[in-house]
Amino acid sequence: MVLKVFFPSCCSSADSGILIGRWISEQNSAVILAVVHFPFIPVQVKQYLGEVQHVSKVSVSVIGSWSNSKQEKEESLSEFLEDLGTIFCHEPWIQISKEGDSKFWSCSTLQKHSKNPQEEEIILVYYDQCKVMLSHLHPPLDTAGQRAEDASKLSAIFDTVARSQVLFMTDRYDEGPIKLTHWQSDGVEASIIVELLKQASVPACMLLTFLLSLVSGICRSRVLKFWPLSFLWSKLSTCEQLGHRLQHLQVISSNKKAQNQNQLMRKANIFVSLLIDVALGILLMSWLYRKNRIGHLADTLIPVADHVAEELQDLLQWLMGAPAGLKMNRALDQVLGRFFLYHIHLWISYIHLLSPFIEMILWYVGLSACLGLTVALCILSDIIALLTFHIYCFYVYGARLYCLKIYGLSSLWRLFRGKKWNVLRQRVDSCSYDLDQLFIGTLLFTILLFLLPTTALYYLVFTLLRLLVVIVQGLIHLLVDLIDSLPLYSLILRLCRSYRLAAGVKFRVLEQQDGKPLRLLMQINPLSYGGVIQTYRLPTYSCYPRDSWASLCKKLFLGELIYPWKHKGDKQN
Repeated sequence: MVLKVFFPSCCSSADSGILIGRWISEQNSAVILAVVHFPFIPVQVKQYLGEVQHVSKVSVSVIGSWSNSKQEKEESLSEFLEDLGTIFCHEPWIQISKEGDSKFWSCSTLQKHSKNPQEEEIILVYYDQCKVMLSHLHPPLDTAGQRAEDASKLSAIFDTVARSQVLFMTDRYDEGPIKLTHWQSDGVEASIIVELLKQASVPACMLLTFLLSLVSGICRSRVLKFWPLSFLWSKLSTCEQLGHRLQHLQVISSNKKAQNQNQLMRKANIFVSLLIDVALGILLMSWLYRKNRIGHLADTLIPVADHVAEELQDLLQWLMGAPAGLKMNRALDQVLGRFFLYHIHLWISYIHLLSPFIEMILWYVGLSACLGLTVALCILSDIIALLTFHIYCFYVYGARLYCLKIYGLSSLWRLFRGKKWNVLRQRVDSCSYDLDQLFIGTLLFTILLFLLPTTALYYLVFTLLRLLVVIVQGLIHLLVDLIDSLPLYSLILRLCRSYRLAAGVKFRVLEQQDGKPLRLLMQINPLSYGGVIQTYRLPTYSCYPRDSWASLCKKLFLGELIYPWKHKGDKQN
């Protein structure tokens, strides 16, 4: 039978002593956790291990001896180390010795109480205690009932190291009777700044929770549920983003401890995302308020709006003539053209009416960048929606008129075939029509058919303009969703400490020689960057309609309205 011994690489240069670890009988494996150096009193060692076992719920015991060959030349400890097996009474007793500067170690087992001792093939596996403990490949701490089932898996090794954290809290500077060597024996990793931040985070989180409860109470009040405010809150992307960030702040300031690794990573990703978002917003705000850039932007906005209006007027004049040599219905073409030209005239008057206040509006809007770059981008999207509201009106008018004619033609076409649409049963049924109905239906069908090209041309032009605005707004919201959902903390952790985001392990053969134990090195396989994004990606407030090209073309052909995004709770268009 093969005996697997997991030995921490940090103990390879330790002085001679005894090995502390856990024996996993189901796997015939031994997990070495630390080395106890001389001098020590066996009673104190047993008492200390009893305390560790009571706290960590891990059956930690003395399972063998460790001999450093350099020290053994000075002190004859081999016989004494063998006799320790009778004091601590562990079966089998593992003896590991380092042979000078040789790469090969000797590892053997003693079975004094066994009647038929058998030689076992030994595999010595080196592992990094720090990486194994922080890799989170072990089972969650709240699955105590499943530990027996997972005992045959490799996760039992990681679980043993992770739950033995109490054993690693003692270092060489402690004045205790027992001296240990482990991954933190040179000193427990700590930072004064981190400890001060931990102490200050409690009152800060309490104050932030109180303020957020007031803000959320105001947001849930009945005043915001009335029609004008509720409509603006549901349609303006700035309000949606503010509500989304409010939920993030509530998650961060919550005093509930994270139950597992995913919740902890979610909090960290939200905090880093919010921090970077605010930092980028402050940089944008500092750039806007330098060298009077807001004034230059306000002075540029009016000429740009006038230029867009002039281009639309030229486009309508072209449509009112003979566009691309097409024969249009003269009366309908003139009516539609003058109707849209009047709307453009109203829009230009509206823009020039607001021109004295645009710089002041932009100055106050620029202050919102301190709430984050995503808030500033959402405000930019809303400003684009307001500045192109006349294009949206043109699109709605053209789409409704075109939709009316398409559905009228389809209904009259069913009349020619002797069928009708049954509203109650939602199906097409047969129907008999008299001569007057067929005559009127023929006249209406002819009128709608000959007016359809003129309406379809206006609808096509304004749909293309609307799609252009939708693409710009979609790119802005795509950038907002990228900042909101990208797990920045996980990506930084994957770049700096990849073992914290482990996907598995791999074993590499170090040396192999006849008569010597096989030496393997256990390494942590980190998650790929794509796996990190897929696993720890944060949810966003908007969900884009994932329509196929066929569905989108069907909507455009039938004249149904399209939107750049669909918020949660809205009906599918």
